[in-house]
Amino acid sequence: MKKTSKIRLVLILLTGVLLVSSCVSQRKVRLIQEKVSKETRTIFENPRSSGYRIQTGDHLYIRVYSVDPKTSKFFQADLPYLMNSTYQYLNTYVVDEFGYVSFSFIEKLYVKGLSVPEVQQAIQTQLDEYFKEATAYVKLVNFQVGVLGEVQKPGNFTIEQDQITIFQAIGLAEGVTDYGNFENVKLVRQTQSGSEVYRLDLTDNAILESPYYYLQPNDMIYIEPRMGKSWALEQFPYQVLISILSVTAGLTAILLN
Repeated sequence: MKKTSKIRLVLILLTGVLLVSSCVSQRKVRLIQEKVSKETRTIFENPRSSGYRIQTGDHLYIRVYSVDPKTSKFFQADLPYLMNSTYQYLNTYVVDEFGYVSFSFIEKLYVKGLSVPEVQQAIQTQLDEYFKEATAYVKLVNFQVGVLGEVQKPGNFTIEQDQITIFQAIGLAEGVTDYGNFENVKLVRQTQSGSEVYRLDLTDNAILESPYYYLQPNDMIYIEPRMGKSWALEQFPYQVLISILSVTAGLTAILLN
C-alpha cells in the first residue's frame, strides 16, 4: 500500500472517530415527538387557559368604556389612551393584603382567588346597577415569566398578551443553545403555599395537552444542560483530544512502516 493511501486511510479513520464522538441523537433535540403511540394525532385538546387566580399584590388595569359622555367623563375614559405597558402599569389598582381592590365608586371588591374574566364580570355587575351602556375591561399587567439556563438570552420577560405558552416563552429567550436538554425542563410555579417544581419533556407531543403548556404569572423556566456539555467542555480539550492524537500517531507509524 502506498504511503499516500495509508495516510488517507488514517485521516478517514480519524474523521470517523470524531464524527461518532460528536454526534447527538436527533430524538434528543426534536420537539413534540410522538412518544406514547405510533399513531399520528393532529388534534390536541387544551383549554387554552393558564387557570391563574388573582393573588395579593397583583396589579389590575381597569378601564370603563361608555357611549354616554357623562359616564365616560366620570371614569375619565375620555382621556388619551396609550397602548403601552408603562401606561397601563401606572394606571393599575393593586390587590391589597386582604384580597380586595378598590375602584372608583366601588369601594371594595374581593378579587383574591378569582380569574381575570371573573373580576371583569364582577365589576360589570356593579356597573350595570348604576350606569347604562357601560363596559368594564380588566387586564393583569404584572404578567412576567423568567427563562434561565441553556437559552440564548436568559432573563425576565413582561407578557403583553393574556396568555403565553412555554414554547413562546423560550422563543422570547431566543431559543435553546446546542446543549439544552429538552427532555428535562423545570417549571417553577408560585402557589399560595410556596413554590412547586414540575419536570416537563418538551420532546413529547403530550406537552400540548399538559396543564403546564400555558404559563402563569411569575413562572420560571429552567433549561438544564445535557450531559454532553460537561463532557465536551471538561473532557474533550484534554483527555479525549490527547487520546485521539496518540492513537492517530500510533496508527500512522504502523501504516507507514
